[in-house]
Amino acid sequence: MDLSERGQQDPVPGGGAQRGGSGIPGGRRKQRVSMADVAKLAGVSSQTVSRVSNGHPGVIVSTREQVLAAMRELGYRPNSAARALRYGQFNTIGVILHSLSATGNSNTVEAIATQAAAEGYAITLIPVDIPTQDNVLGAFTRMGELAVDAVIVFIEVHLLDAGTVALPPGVHVVVVDSDAGDRYRVVDSDQAGGTRHAVNHLLELGHETVWHVTGPQTSYASQRRTHAWRTVLEEAGRPVPPPLHGDWSAESGYAAGLTLAEEPGCTAVFAANDQMALGLLRAFQERGRAVPGDISVVGFDDTPDAAYFVPPLTTVHQDFADVGRRTVQEVLRQIREDDIPRSGTDIVSTRLVVRSSTASPPFKR
Repeated sequence: MDLSERGQQDPVPGGGAQRGGSGIPGGRRKQRVSMADVAKLAGVSSQTVSRVSNGHPGVIVSTREQVLAAMRELGYRPNSAARALRYGQFNTIGVILHSLSATGNSNTVEAIATQAAAEGYAITLIPVDIPTQDNVLGAFTRMGELAVDAVIVFIEVHLLDAGTVALPPGVHVVVVDSDAGDRYRVVDSDQAGGTRHAVNHLLELGHETVWHVTGPQTSYASQRRTHAWRTVLEEAGRPVPPPLHGDWSAESGYAAGLTLAEEPGCTAVFAANDQMALGLLRAFQERGRAVPGDISVVGFDDTPDAAYFVPPLTTVHQDFADVGRRTVQEVLRQIREDDIPRSGTDIVSTRLVVRSSTASPPFKR
């Protein structure tokens, strides 16, 4: 009897369809399909079914196909929770983040999901709309209740009260682009190095100083970029203009640009991300300040659209894919090894991409 014929047999003991007490009027009581049911239908042992469901390579192709066909026919799904309890591992990584719409976050999460899948892991995502302490702690609490082996955090961890953040013992934590002190391992882009390249590029073109549009003041990445911008100017003995505060949005960059367009001494601006640089370009165009003829602009991130701004944007490239890969690798090292450090920072290098939005100032030509 082949599988299609055997699949037509009534799986309910006693032959006839059971009615009543099932919650489905006139229907058959739904039975949980067991590994033994699959083994019987496929004509193999339960151990073979277990090896197939766990992806064990030591099963011949024809037998594996027979077992998979039986699983599909019966609607069998391996009990991953029971398997996790048996082996003490869930093969799931939790991700807590503020905004999936942000270019850096979405690209990094995509890389995390891809790398995790390649390693046989799934991800569980918990977004935090407003990153207040209560909301973030709530996300940690929810993640602690889920079956995860580790948690990756895209939240400003340095703002949290360490005494109120609790995860179950054995759950590993890696933080992305934030400061975790000595509590957790961090994977971060070289914020300071990228900023140094950007500001020095403008100074080497002959600009007397460089104005700056910051990101949110609560952002660790923004703080690092602002601090590096100030340090480069001070080390070069150049004036340090007052920074203009943005919020990562093009709208905030546009507002800053309207102000800077009225500053006669402003010939160069470093924006803390590409979206705010885009807003600057729009404001300068509206106010008749040519870029780069009158004002040079540098961004940070190197988003895919940056090369198509008008003019194409000089910016600092972040390798979000590498950040995602290294984050998963760090998580897996913590899961698999007992003697590695649980704090410290893994820095991913950045580089300056020079395009058409920067040039020497007018008085140097």
